[in-house]
Amino acid sequence: MIEDYPDDHPYPSCLLLGGSPENPLHVVIALDDDEHRCIVVTAYRPSPDQWHLDNKTRKP
Repeated sequence: MIEDYPDDHPYPSCLLLGGSPENPLHVVIALDDDEHRCIVVTAYRPSPDQWHLDNKTRKP
């Protein structure tokens, strides 16, 4: 997990890092505990302009 967004609505969400070192992927998911669902909000390839080489740390 890269970032946690517990106050997001309608469900808390988080930013995850997946993929492989050669093909990193950021996925934002929301967790609906009442219905036991994991909802994919968005998925994207992290931009080198916005993220450091670890793909976990945002650039200023």
